[in-house]
Amino acid sequence: MAKWEDVESILPYLPLILRSSSSSSSSSSSFALFWPPRALESLKALALGPDVSRVASGEVLFDAILDLRDSIGLSQHPLAHAAADGFALFFDELMSRMDARVWFGEIVPTLARLLLQLPSLLEAHYQKSDEVFGKEKAGLRVLGSQEAGIVFLSQELIGALLACALFCLFPTSNRDAKLLPAINFDYLFANLYPNARQSQEQKVRCLIHYFERISLSTPTGFVSFERKVIPLQRSSSGISYPEADDWRISKASLCQFKVLSAGLIEDQQDEALEVDFANEYLGGGALHRGCVQEEIRFMINPELIAGMLFMASMRDNEAIEIVGVERFSQYMGYSSSFRFVGDYIDRKPFDLLGRRKTRIIAIDALDSPRLAQYKTDCLLRETNKAFCGFFDRSKHRCYLKHFQMVDSCREYAHESNADASVVCKTSQEMENQDNSENRCSSNSDLTENNEERSQQIDLESIGIATGNWGCGAFGGDPEMKSMIQWLAASQALRPFIHYYTFGEASLERLQQVTEWISGHGWTVCDLWSMLVEYSTQRLRRETNVGFFAWLLPGQSSTSDMQYMSQ
Repeated sequence: MAKWEDVESILPYLPLILRSSSSSSSSSSSFALFWPPRALESLKALALGPDVSRVASGEVLFDAILDLRDSIGLSQHPLAHAAADGFALFFDELMSRMDARVWFGEIVPTLARLLLQLPSLLEAHYQKSDEVFGKEKAGLRVLGSQEAGIVFLSQELIGALLACALFCLFPTSNRDAKLLPAINFDYLFANLYPNARQSQEQKVRCLIHYFERISLSTPTGFVSFERKVIPLQRSSSGISYPEADDWRISKASLCQFKVLSAGLIEDQQDEALEVDFANEYLGGGALHRGCVQEEIRFMINPELIAGMLFMASMRDNEAIEIVGVERFSQYMGYSSSFRFVGDYIDRKPFDLLGRRKTRIIAIDALDSPRLAQYKTDCLLRETNKAFCGFFDRSKHRCYLKHFQMVDSCREYAHESNADASVVCKTSQEMENQDNSENRCSSNSDLTENNEERSQQIDLESIGIATGNWGCGAFGGDPEMKSMIQWLAASQALRPFIHYYTFGEASLERLQQVTEWISGHGWTVCDLWSMLVEYSTQRLRRETNVGFFAWLLPGQSSTSDMQYMSQ
């Protein structure tokens, strides 16, 4: 059975009660999860439909939610102001009468039955987690700051957890202290009222569509949520948080860079890790007023929201990787123009663990860094954050080998009072390290098991799909951010980076610049050194043009001229 500390970790944040045969916090225990008796009776009534429950409007639904919350001891924790008005507005005015009849007559009873299954789903989850992963922890638990680990959930269990969020049944006390984002939907509905932007209604429509879909057909796949942490302390036995010198002397080759002036990250068909331009709190404003890149992704792939239940906010050396989420909605627009436009059938294939091959990496950029983004410590922070998201545990041996070479260069340089970057450039060992070695093509790393070997080969082909991370509302320099992500993807030994420009004017020369850099055979250290040199000149006000114009003078674009006129 699952270890007690896993259950104990998440229990304060669940609406269930637990009976255990053991109070030991260090040994395995048998346990049973239950709804409190009053909540059980209320859910049974909801499951029988409006003829029994009398829940046939948004106003009455909210009253039922309040009763449920009272039955599990949450009445002392008030919901968002205007949440009741938001529920009534959406289900009684914004939703068509025909859709409302289906919602209250079929969907709400189905969701209530799903909630009735939540205790057994969780018990089965812990049992199956032990069977599949053995000593490797993968059960539902809080993953706090600096706590690397993975949680592996079925889509059915995620559906039940999100139904809890819709009915606002998750306890909220102590979530702030644990640096956990809000998970209940009360603020989402409260922000509909009064005079909400149209995009807020459309976000709710995406989520309602998700519940309609899972009520008609229970999804059967799995989703993993992994907290990736690069240790801050240097160690000879593993990868540690890179210092500026690590980038300055890295001989890793720059990976292939493809510029896409049209299209969206979530629509790409390649084997790639898709970047979520995240808030430090996973999901950002998804369940509030936000409606930009991260929030939109959470609306069209609502299973991402489940991670908000147990993933604490990210530090500089952390990222969150989510594999397997299904997409349910089509949309158009962005921010205030965002619109739900209909159903989406996700045809992504599955991996050997039953997850869709949709891989999303959440990395948070500096918010409003202004001129400070050109300081070396900020440049290092952003590059390391992207690297933390992009690195692949299956390539651990290659990372270790590469960084050990870098450490050897640094140690030799220190002893001989030489420049480490010069030592690395002249080192025969480093010069003999070719592209195939950089990509970690190690047959020795592959197991004899054919399935595992197939999966390893599959992982080798996974690149990065990204765009203007940390720009827009966060205020980052798009030219710098494109180069930073290229550095990180290359150092992470990814085979390619596909960059979606989203019509950003300052990136109209991105293709030209990347081709020029690639044509000159630059490595990670070359590009890093140029970024540092450019940033130093920006800070000293020795230049006020963009990086591209600075790197390739005499070929200024319209956006470069705008820089110079400021």
